[in-house]
Amino acid sequence: MATTTAPRVLDAPTWTRLAQAHAARADALTAAHRERRSRGERHAVEDFLFEYYPTKPGVLRRWHPGAGVVLAPSGDGPAPQASWRGYVTDRAGTVRLDLEAFVAERGDTVRFVAGLLEATLSRPAYTGCFGLHEWAMVYHQSPDEHRHRLPLRLGSTGTDAVVDAHRLRCSHIDAFRFFTPEAVGRNTLQPTRATQVALEQPGCLHAAMDCYKWATKLGPAVPGDLLLDCFALAREIRVLDMQASPYDLSSYGLRPVPIETPDGKAEYVRRQRDVAERSNALRRRLLDVCATVAPA
Repeated sequence: MATTTAPRVLDAPTWTRLAQAHAARADALTAAHRERRSRGERHAVEDFLFEYYPTKPGVLRRWHPGAGVVLAPSGDGPAPQASWRGYVTDRAGTVRLDLEAFVAERGDTVRFVAGLLEATLSRPAYTGCFGLHEWAMVYHQSPDEHRHRLPLRLGSTGTDAVVDAHRLRCSHIDAFRFFTPEAVGRNTLQPTRATQVALEQPGCLHAAMDCYKWATKLGPAVPGDLLLDCFALAREIRVLDMQASPYDLSSYGLRPVPIETPDGKAEYVRRQRDVAERSNALRRRLLDVCATVAPA
């Protein structure tokens, strides 16, 4: 059931300005990817954001006002969203997201996302994993099996030795499912889709990147600025994720965070704590969206 809170009304100059600023920001965030794509060029770091999270740049630049916001008409008529799927226009020409239809279509998704975000927020950040999930994905593998066609900083033997010397404690199912068979049994936890809500915690880089995933799952209910904030943080985290990986990223001009050393571990934990704090702020904003769409 949709919320009964009075909607926020945006006049035409305001929503026009917001939509234009959103498109410009989205274009800036995706410019390098779009240029590489035009040349058919791959990028082991940033392509992840458009493949694992399959939202195209053109979708990112489309501004949505969010649930509970009404767009007043301009002198030229209703806002462009009037012709978009999921929106309704009243007799006065104001446009809004059709919350009843949205809940009917995505209510289960909203409730799942809210439950997962609330559970994650309820837990302290665990900072003892040191990003070893990427190392576990190449453990005892031959180079031609690696997910990324990049050399390993320490070579195969050195990489395996780092895994052997550490305790694996990956709590994220969508990282764990890419572990090599030899690494699976070394993980302290055995996450599954069924235990996802019970295990996710804010110190996990992949859980933090997934704020972007949940924002896309909530679709037009999420205001444009929140969607791009989630994407921007996911983009930043992906760089750290790969810097801490066993791969040599010098071809991309990225220095490693050598988690096999005390200094590298300290840097990783410092940045991990920052990610946890910032991702929790996004989780709270996403929960506000869920509450607006389908209050308890």
